Parts: sequence; C-alpha cells; structure tokens
Amino acid sequence: MLRLYDTKARRVEQVVPDGARGLRMYTCGPTVYRYAHVGNLRSYLLSDMIRRVCERHGLRVVVCQNITDVGHLVDDAEIDPTGEDKILRQARAEGRSALDVARFYEDAFRQDIAALNIRPPEYTPRATESIDLMIELIAKLIEKGHAYVVDDGSVFFSAQSFPDYGEISGNRLDELKPGHRFDKPDPRKRFHADWALWKHSHRELTWEAPWGRGFPGWHVECSAMSLRYLGDRFDIHTGGIDLRFPHHEDERAQSNAAVGHEVVAHWVHGEHLLFNGRKMAKSAGNVVLVRDVVEAGLDPLAVRLAMLEHRYRQQMNLTWDTLRAADRTLRRWRRRVAEWAEHPSRPMAAEYAARAKAALDDDLDTPAALRVLRELERDESVPPGSRFETFLELDHVLGLDLSRDIGAAPTLPPGAAELLERRERARAARDWATSDRLREELAAMGVKVADTPEGQKVVLD
Repeated sequence: MLRLYDTKARRVEQVVPDGARGLRMYTCGPTVYRYAHVGNLRSYLLSDMIRRVCERHGLRVVVCQNITDVGHLVDDAEIDPTGEDKILRQARAEGRSALDVARFYEDAFRQDIAALNIRPPEYTPRATESIDLMIELIAKLIEKGHAYVVDDGSVFFSAQSFPDYGEISGNRLDELKPGHRFDKPDPRKRFHADWALWKHSHRELTWEAPWGRGFPGWHVECSAMSLRYLGDRFDIHTGGIDLRFPHHEDERAQSNAAVGHEVVAHWVHGEHLLFNGRKMAKSAGNVVLVRDVVEAGLDPLAVRLAMLEHRYRQQMNLTWDTLRAADRTLRRWRRRVAEWAEHPSRPMAAEYAARAKAALDDDLDTPAALRVLRELERDESVPPGSRFETFLELDHVLGLDLSRDIGAAPTLPPGAAELLERRERARAARDWATSDRLREELAAMGVKVADTPEGQKVVLD
C-alpha cells in the first residue's frame, strides 16, 4: 500500500490503514486572480498521483479542493481593513468586477489542470459560496474559548489556547517573534501570534456576520470546507511546502480546536519548482504558463512528465531544454506504443510492472518508475504485445496519455523505430552528421523523415 512522507511525523508512513476501502484527501486550491504558472500546478500533480496510485489499489478516493475567490494575502497583517486584496486589485486593473475576475481565472485554472491530465476533485467549493460554513465554525471556536471578538467586530484565534501549535512546521509559540516588517504588533491581539478569523470591513466582497460586516481570514476557509465535505477525520492533506507555516499550522489548530481531536491523519507537502534556477516570479521574468508551453510547440503533458522525473518532495529545476526532452520522450513512447499495438496481445511483463508499482508505492518514487519503463522499452526479449500491455497499465497511474496515437501511426518496417530513436537522440545532442546518416539509412528502407518544430515526422513510401 502507498507510503508517503508525513511532514508532521517527519517520516515515511503508510497512509491508508489496512483493510480500508477508501481515502479522503483535501488539497489547498488556487487563489483565482491570475493565471497559474507551472510551478503552482506541481502541487495538484501530487494529489493526482496519490489518487491514481490509491485507485489502482482498489480504493475509492474522494478529494476536496477549495477555490479561494476572496483573495487574501499570505500575511493577515498585510491586509488593511479598508484596503484591497489580490482579487480586488486585479479587478480594478482589468476594469471588471471582482467575481468576474475570479470566475475567469478559475476557468483558466480548470483548463490548465485538464491539459496536465489532472483529474478534477469530487468537491471544489468556492470561498464566496461557503461563508456560512466559516461563520458557523468561527462561532463554535468563540463558544469553546479558542477565539475572541475585538471592539471593531474582528475575530481572532487565540494561539495560546492550542498547546500543540507548531507540530507540522516546528515553529512553537514560545519561539515565535512578532513580524519584523511592522513597527509594533496589532494592539487588538491578545498575543502577537494570534490570527484573524474574521476581519471587519465595508469594502467590496464583505458579508454580514454576528460580529459585524467583514470578510473571513485566509486560514479559516480550508478548515470550514474540509470539515464540511470530508468530515472530522480524513486521511491526507496536501499542499505546497510554503503552506506549512502559517497556513497549515493555523488550519490544524482551528480544525482540531473545533472538534476536539486530530482531524488530519497525514500532512503531505510538495517542494518548490524553480525555472532556470530561480523561483518563478514576474520580477524574475521566468513565469511559464501552460499556454506558453503549447505556443512553443510542446505537448502540455511534457510538463507532467518533466515533473515526474523528480520526487514530489525534491526541489526541481525546470528549463526549456528539460521540457523539450520530455516532449521528445513522450512522442517516442506514443509512437512505440502504437507500433506495439500492431502485434498480437500478450500478458503484461509482470516483473517490470511489479517493480514500477513498488516504486510508486514507495513515497511516489516516480523517477524510479520511469526508469523501469525506459528499461522495458529497450528490452527486445520482451514481446511487443507484452510491452504494449505494461506501458498502458502503468500509464493509468502516470497519466501521460500514451495510447493517444494508436491507429494513427504508420506501420514501420523492422528496425526503423530503433533508427528513428537513434536519430532523435543525435539531433538532441546536435550531432548533425549522425542525424543525416541515419536519415539516409531510413530513406533506403522507404521511410522519409521530415524535421518539424514538433519533432520528426515520418512518411512511408
């Protein structure tokens, strides 16, 4: 059964109890005020891979992923009660309403997720449509003595009321210092590490609450939604590594304080994705969107394959060269699968399949699983029909759409596929002499090759 690294436990653990029939998972969703870049999407690939592996074990997986359409900034103190958050600022820049902006970028996010073959969650509640859930949760926390109302109608969570604070990130309350960016702590707080559950305001995107008009704090929405859609005990909570603190610490405190016990069994975090050695940012000029990949003539699933070449909790550096290499591999595998499909069906290569599945069960060791596929691709002792069945079986988990070209690929003469692969490698290495020689050998076999921005195109005489 699947084992993953639990950030709170600080070790790899089996994430589904023996005998369980299902798995429930919460994934922190996007704040929909701009296009998601490929670095953002890595977190959603993590939850998709967990789902796919568990489903191959026969489990029913239920996923909830929120849509943050109230655009909070990361630090509560950065939001002035009368100021603008991310979505409001973007709405002003685009001359549209805040909800129009949110819906536009929500749709764009769904299209990007689909392009990477990431399956949609069962539940995708929007923050703006879940305000009642948040108000109900805040009221419960006030009643239990974990939250307090201040004079202007804002509500804060009392961090000192939750002694276990810091178990995910290691940031204990007695070691936390007030934020260095501000001259003095918010005087409304009883303790500098308290955080806002409800913020008094009369700006756009505010709602009436028992404490006055305002809007919810960032952390409370995930607690309210996960408790509503997954219940007060669920198996896995995923997100990017940057969410460990304060978001997931605050969320855990809210949820556990409200119900009186540990809600999340396992906290699983994915590492950062860099591009050309730097974190993606507008200021760095290295933000890459899915549509940029498509406009470069690459299959968007090349992004998925490139990410799978690294463990989810390993920081990775993406470049255009790695994306092009992944695109070439993807197209070659589809061509090989289409070629193998022409041969008689044979049972899977059981030893290869078992090794790849064991790698995936072992903390999602996707690089090891891909190495198994490459080894199988080269193993001519395995019948083509067996390689076909094994590649498709593993593609149910990897999600690379390797059967896409079945029925569309030309039937190549014996030995031509190997020459095409060698030529592809030669071109990638800029070995033009070898590339030209292999083109002539292919032509003598009746296989004409045209080089296009998408790679080699084959025409049979």
